Amino acid sequence: MSQEQPRRPREEQRQRQPGVEPIKYGDVFSVASDLALKPIAPQDAATMHTAEAAVLGQPPRGGPEDAMCAAAEWNERVGLVGREDRTDVVAEEGVTVTEAEVPGGRIITEKVARQVVGQYIEGAHAADAQVQAVRQSAITIGEALEAAGQSAGGKPVDRGDAAAIFVAEQCVTGSSVAVPGGLAASAQTAAAYNEETLRDDAKIRLSDVLTGAAVKLPADRAANREDTERVANAELRTGGRTSAHPGGVVASVAAAVRLNESITNP
Repeated sequence: MSQEQPRRPREEQRQRQPGVEPIKYGDVFSVASDLALKPIAPQDAATMHTAEAAVLGQPPRGGPEDAMCAAAEWNERVGLVGREDRTDVVAEEGVTVTEAEVPGGRIITEKVARQVVGQYIEGAHAADAQVQAVRQSAITIGEALEAAGQSAGGKPVDRGDAAAIFVAEQCVTGSSVAVPGGLAASAQTAAAYNEETLRDDAKIRLSDVLTGAAVKLPADRAANREDTERVANAELRTGGRTSAHPGGVVASVAAAVRLNESITNP
């Protein structure tokens, strides 16, 4: 697959936009530690392209490289990274693409800084492999909530956050009530507790509620544009805000949707 190089933005586009957070590895892939908090940079994507091409010959459509390119292009377009930037942990620990032969095909494993960002089967079920590659890259609502717990984790939970989390949970369950003991119920309890707590250091934070969100949800699926609109309406209406909190629930779901749309509609 020939990978189209991201267009170089005009100089005025390179000015950093206030309140805009970069798309990080933790927003796109199920990774941990320092890597999850690092912005995806253009030279990271270029390194993945080289690694995929060396092993696969033709990088898979919708695979990790496509996701990294889309994220890096957006980060560059809004002025958060430069064309020649490379993430330090990626430069130190590298990018690898390996294959393991199995009957009828091979298992491809792709890693960034020693953490798996994609794994799929290629060979006898090539069509299934392509679908699996897209699924590996699509960001779910649960993963977007986890990203919010990282990027805005220190923020005390308020009614706007609780409403946004409740609607996000509704998007995957289809239920009009909060799941007992679930994310939305925890967020509502946290918001009520924080309103009665004067000491800021004693308040419950977003990270306390959203850590492990993808596992805590009873179901999960890829985030879409309608999810963003529903979550944004809930946060702004209930929280009495004029704009979403930077890096919060709405911002993280919106970032997930941008990535998902760039993968499925390159």
